[in-house]
Amino acid sequence: MLIAAGVILLAPAVLILLMRWVNPPVSAYMVRTHFQAEQSSDGPTIFYRWADLDSIAACMPLAAVSAEDQTFPEHHGFVWKAIGDALVDNAEGGTIRGASTISQQTAKNLFLWPAKSYVRKGIEAYLTVWIEVLWPKRRIIEVYLNIAQFDDRVFGVGAAADRLFGVSASQLSAGQCARLAAVLPNPVKYSAASPGPYVQGQSAWILRQMRQLGNGYLAPIIEK
Repeated sequence: MLIAAGVILLAPAVLILLMRWVNPPVSAYMVRTHFQAEQSSDGPTIFYRWADLDSIAACMPLAAVSAEDQTFPEHHGFVWKAIGDALVDNAEGGTIRGASTISQQTAKNLFLWPAKSYVRKGIEAYLTVWIEVLWPKRRIIEVYLNIAQFDDRVFGVGAAADRLFGVSASQLSAGQCARLAAVLPNPVKYSAASPGPYVQGQSAWILRQMRQLGNGYLAPIIEK
């Protein structure tokens, strides 16, 4: 029994360690979207194209960090104040955005399901610890940008740049990067290609944050 429990606990660590060098061919969210779209789609159920970090415009990781997790270079997977604020807010019946770090979102998108529960959050936290221990920050942001959903059935910045803007990931402009980051909370509801008032306002805010952080903000963790 103890051996079986040990195998179950360590199996994710082995897989995460392997993914430090091997690009994930699919994510849990992609699989879920595939089966949801399979009955209604007459074309590909998902669009996914891996892009190495060196072939992604520098504005994209900066936009994602500006929008989702500005303490990404410093934290070790969790921002405890944000988690505490989220717990208080939930207890009062409200919602709060920004409690999950990019590391946590990577764990969730890669391995888990979207339902909100403390059980899932506990598993997410366990996976996040291993991701932070076994991957450098450069790898975390690379995987995150490649498995994040940016539009209905569109996963990864490589596929998003091509399908939404008709360019490669390396050719994305700062404005396009900001718009992609702006839709991350709900890429099915919001469109980076045809932005409505929310995306326009949010992308303008993200651009201001990008300028304040500066182009060199992520250099210590991204440069090889």
